[in-house]
Amino acid sequence: MAQSYKSLKEDFVSNLSGGGIWEINYVTAVAPAAVLLWSALQSRRGYFVDYGFTAFTTDFLLNVGAILAATTIYSSAPTALNTLLILPAIVLYVVSRGPRTRSKKSSHPVLTNGVPEKKEGQTILDPLPERPFITHYRGSMMVVTCVAILAVDFRVFPRRFAKVETWGTSLMDMGVGSFVFAAGLASARPVLKAREAGKTTSVGASMTAAARHSVPLSLLGLVRLYSIKGLDYAEHVSEYGVHWNFFFTLALLPGFAAIIQALPRSLFSVHLIALSATVVYQVILDTTSLKAYILTAPRDSLLSQNREGVFSFVGYFGIFLIGQAVGLDILPRRESSSATSVSGSRPKHQILTRLLLWSAWFSVLLFLALSYKTFGLLVSRRLANLPYVLWVSAFNCAQLVLFCAIEVLMFPGLCSTTDRRTESQRCKEATSRVLGSFNANGLAIFLLANLLTGLVNLSTDTLQAGRARAVVTLLVYTLILAITAITLHSKNIKLKL
Repeated sequence: MAQSYKSLKEDFVSNLSGGGIWEINYVTAVAPAAVLLWSALQSRRGYFVDYGFTAFTTDFLLNVGAILAATTIYSSAPTALNTLLILPAIVLYVVSRGPRTRSKKSSHPVLTNGVPEKKEGQTILDPLPERPFITHYRGSMMVVTCVAILAVDFRVFPRRFAKVETWGTSLMDMGVGSFVFAAGLASARPVLKAREAGKTTSVGASMTAAARHSVPLSLLGLVRLYSIKGLDYAEHVSEYGVHWNFFFTLALLPGFAAIIQALPRSLFSVHLIALSATVVYQVILDTTSLKAYILTAPRDSLLSQNREGVFSFVGYFGIFLIGQAVGLDILPRRESSSATSVSGSRPKHQILTRLLLWSAWFSVLLFLALSYKTFGLLVSRRLANLPYVLWVSAFNCAQLVLFCAIEVLMFPGLCSTTDRRTESQRCKEATSRVLGSFNANGLAIFLLANLLTGLVNLSTDTLQAGRARAVVTLLVYTLILAITAITLHSKNIKLKL
């Protein structure tokens, strides 16, 4: 890569100031709006039950194409795109009654004192049931992330969506934080499984298990580092540092989380530990020279060369723990002793209520942190400071609220069975195949997206690509990712990184 072209690429993604929080909300609202239309088609028409070419194409265009459009050709009119997705969903919901179900025998089991009777051969329901709305949330987050990491190199992707230099908010700043939040949310499941089994794990065993996740991520970080340096690839040094990259941040998270989980449950709250750590970090930033060191120090040592990646880890770890805390709260099955719990409506509404409380809590904290009448802090993804942690947490909890509300509205009888196999089948039918596939192999697809992004940038002058060429390139790129994800998922292949 010629030096002049490399400099142009670096300048293209440097010294940016981002955009407004509400615009980011409007753009990202396309993801739940697309899932709303998908859910209306499925719940009212059974459109995706027979999953052939037409169903896949529709699934892809809704849950990937809409996000691609929102960040490119509809970037200046996200409200119009949301309207185009929501209106047909409303019409379908109002006009159609829904397809006939295969069997309703297990929907209303016989009650004895308000408790369903167990039939012969009936299996006990999974204490950690599938949550299609979480799959949709994590899958959509992965799609947005994969779209953005290549789209940012084209002019069709607005500069206000790219990562800001130091202070401000942008779509990609939210994307990297959401990736960590979603990872924390998923990490709650093995913790809950261990608790359900009554297992107590030592620090050593926890660290060994964490190392199995960290070592591959560290190797990927090294591969990315040597690839960038060896190919003279354009890089944004102030993002993480000279040698540091996002894979190293991801690699460190499991080990630190294992230490926290090894503490006695009666002595700590994951949520409070996360907030306490980020508050202390913010105080240190504001009362010492650490902020100036991170932002302005000369890069004359290994630490100073990678200061952004090293110190921002505190904030990312806080985001990870908050995601885990939310997961610990909403993933377990919630039962009620009353008859209404048999229909599944009460547990679902309980989850929605708890998510609303999480969202309101972090939204209030964010408002207090940003308000000039209180603290007047600024969001900084580069520092991963307290306002950034609160913003990412509030946003992701709000996204979960939307996806959960869609599931409650469109699939009210999702948990109305007392049979594990039937429940699993219903959850499968209520889950987008494309988003489910992106979720199942998230890190593997993220790695492939990074490889394809590098390939495109080394073979194409993205800065000179016109609007149509850029969109077509991105469409082919996302189609490759979707087909790969679908293929892996259909063959029940899960690549653990």
